Amino acid sequence: MPHRENPRTAGSRKEPSLERSLLASVVTDPGHLPEILAGFAVRRVGPAVPEAIASLRRRHPDATEAELRAQVVARGRRTVVSEGSIVGGPFLLLIPLAFCAALLRQARTVLELAALDGRDPTASARAGELLVLQGVYEDTRQAQDALTRTARAAGAPARWKRGAALWNVTLRMAHLLGILAPADEGQDAGRRVRRVTVQAWRWLLLGVVFLVGLVAPLVWLPYMAVVYRRADARLTDRVLAYYFTDTAPAPRRRTSRLEPEVMAAVLRALISLLVPLALTAVTFLTGLRIAESRWPVLGITLATASAGVGALWYWRRHRRLRPSSSS
Repeated sequence: MPHRENPRTAGSRKEPSLERSLLASVVTDPGHLPEILAGFAVRRVGPAVPEAIASLRRRHPDATEAELRAQVVARGRRTVVSEGSIVGGPFLLLIPLAFCAALLRQARTVLELAALDGRDPTASARAGELLVLQGVYEDTRQAQDALTRTARAAGAPARWKRGAALWNVTLRMAHLLGILAPADEGQDAGRRVRRVTVQAWRWLLLGVVFLVGLVAPLVWLPYMAVVYRRADARLTDRVLAYYFTDTAPAPRRRTSRLEPEVMAAVLRALISLLVPLALTAVTFLTGLRIAESRWPVLGITLATASAGVGALWYWRRHRRLRPSSSS
């Protein structure tokens, strides 16, 4: 009689998500983050790409190749922004997972565009091309050599070093995503000064958003949406120019109006900012106290509101994205 697995224990042995698997791999060797990501994407994401492209062609049988490329880019950018922006309030600890999700989605977009060009998304050559397109190496030969040299399995860091490794890999992921500016090597003094000045203002803005986001997590949405859109646009421009030399990427129009999705994110951020302000006013007006002090009540109220608002947004976004992310 064949053995039947207990359904109560079957769910507990599910494989970890792609984001968690990638994070576990890169934490063991932060110095080779780009190479690990490229190889991981080709092995774990590449096999699903042919069916996704076939499904796209079935849904849009009359679309031209240029229109299919635009569909892939737009769908990938929406997912990058949505998955990668969950970094505020109670979700600060999820920043590494959010960055992994964004990096994997960017990699999938690259593999899907390569498949539209008739290239095999599971071939090892795609990993080298991904490294070149991300600006890690100048050509595919250097990238392939680096992939060959990368250790197949690096030992896990000691427990007391794991926090430092996680911080290191998070910063590296931010650079790879384009959230933080790359190094200034090869630039003249004037350009370096301008870049440092711009970067200082960005860090200041990031710090303000971080502090406000502790109590109003959705303030991260418009900020991260703009950052991700710009970084993803730069990457997809390079990908289109690399794989489709017969056509130039469509120029992005500069408009004075914000896009509807960004406007919606701003509105949600403002609403999430009003929630803690309203709760603060209610706390002081009602005179609630713990140990003869209002501050513990205020801290508990703001923490609960931040977790509630952030969890509600994350649940709705996660549920909405699941059908599209599996295609």
